[in-house]
Amino acid sequence: MAKNVHADQRFIIGLINNDTIVVNDIYKRCAHKIKSWITFNNGTEDDAADIFQEALMDIYRQGKYKSLELTCPFEPYLLLICKRKWLNQIKKRSILPVTNLEEDLLHIGEDTFAQADELENQSRQSDLFYGAFEKLGARCQEIIAWSMKGEAQEKVAEALGVTYGYLRKKKSECMASLIKMVQSIKMEE
Repeated sequence: MAKNVHADQRFIIGLINNDTIVVNDIYKRCAHKIKSWITFNNGTEDDAADIFQEALMDIYRQGKYKSLELTCPFEPYLLLICKRKWLNQIKKRSILPVTNLEEDLLHIGEDTFAQADELENQSRQSDLFYGAFEKLGARCQEIIAWSMKGEAQEKVAEALGVTYGYLRKKKSECMASLIKMVQSIKMEE
């Protein structure tokens, strides 16, 4: 059965040919999503930049030397590779066995495409959340950002210079506003 090459194969060709326009487009479309995902999963911005570069190099090598042909959209494929690379990095830091990503890329099955679709959906959800989050007031953004770090609320209240009771009430109001914004954005789509 012949594979249907996806239109996003142009990104692979652009990487192989070092096409500046295509490479810039990849960065514009994907870099912030990968940075958000990695920093949300205990990484730093530097980690995200390294993982992004490594993933692009892997895709470049797969395209140039192993004739990689995309049968799914490029963006979720790249996000999936970055996600796997970051999880492998976490395993290395924990001194756990690490899978060999180069070999994994040669055996892409249907489950990989399902994961890529799921990752693309997560990415859309993340974009929706951040879009609504950016519309919140500065104080709400600050409270939610602190709360997402997993700190004890007493510590957060102290750091923000407010009482514990005020923080709980304000956080509840901010989260309600955020949820309302996310729902209204979803309804507009």
